[in-house]
Amino acid sequence: MAQGKEEKSKEYAEEARDEKLSELNILKQSLDEKKKQADDYYEQLLRLKADFENFRKRAERDKHNHILWGKEAVLLKQLNILDILEQAVKSKITSDNIEAVRKGLELIIQEFLKMIKSEDIAEIEVLGKKFDPAYEEAVDYIESDEKDGTVLEVLQKGYTLKGKLLRPAKVNVAKKKDKSGGEDEEM
Repeated sequence: MAQGKEEKSKEYAEEARDEKLSELNILKQSLDEKKKQADDYYEQLLRLKADFENFRKRAERDKHNHILWGKEAVLLKQLNILDILEQAVKSKITSDNIEAVRKGLELIIQEFLKMIKSEDIAEIEVLGKKFDPAYEEAVDYIESDEKDGTVLEVLQKGYTLKGKLLRPAKVNVAKKKDKSGGEDEEM
């Protein structure tokens, strides 16, 4: 009987060992599958990283090209104005044709205004209006009978590009006259 118990315990031990080996094989297979899956994910990540880097470089190159194309259109229009100016310089100026020169300059200005209008550039109308620091730069404050803060004089025109400030107007702004007769400190 002791021998039967011994054999049974050996059988149980072998079965337990086989079961553990089977579990170990299953775990190894699962680990191998997970490693393979992780390697696949890593390879996909590397490809996506390379694709994104290529996309970023292409987008930068395209952006640069679009800027150049935009400049090209504007510069071509300016070249026409340059041609007109060069023709004006070549012509002789005498006292008899001063009026013709003035008219030529007016035509050049009109041509230039057409060009900037076609680019959606608009002059900021500020004369006689309340000073707005978002669109104007005050060069000087001048005592005046006008309402305080009114734009009295435009020293340099301001412009917007499609509604966005391109260049502020430089202006002189009214301030109330000092009734005491003394001098005010500059603002």
